[in-house]
Amino acid sequence: MAGLNSVVMIGNLTRDPELRYTPSGVPVCTLRLAVSRNFPNQQGEVEADYFNVIVWRNQAEKCAEYLSKGRQVAVTGRLQSRSWEGADGQKRTTIEVVADRVVFLGRRDRPEELADSLAEVDLTEDEFSTDLEPRVEDEVVF
Repeated sequence: MAGLNSVVMIGNLTRDPELRYTPSGVPVCTLRLAVSRNFPNQQGEVEADYFNVIVWRNQAEKCAEYLSKGRQVAVTGRLQSRSWEGADGQKRTTIEVVADRVVFLGRRDRPEELADSLAEVDLTEDEFSTDLEPRVEDEVVF
């Protein structure tokens, strides 16, 4: 019987990406993702679940370069479990998402100097046309 191991999630990074390299030089990046639930709890608050996401190779370097805490991303991948023995001799196990694809969502933060140079625009009703009749150039001819 064939199995299926597929994950799709959209959430926000809870911290900056952590980029490291394997001994053979392969880049690997760890993301911590908070995914809000689609329903409130008994107190009316929306809770979140937190996941570690592992990204490999070129995509790992791009995540480390362009992502930061708070940024929204979409991740597709698979679940993977790992076990190891901790320094205290206890066996530890974790389940993490191994990303096949990370899509950067939302807008990237502007540098401070760019944000400061943007002029405020005051839009008043005089600048908008209240005429909702279609114009000849707005018509589409098939």
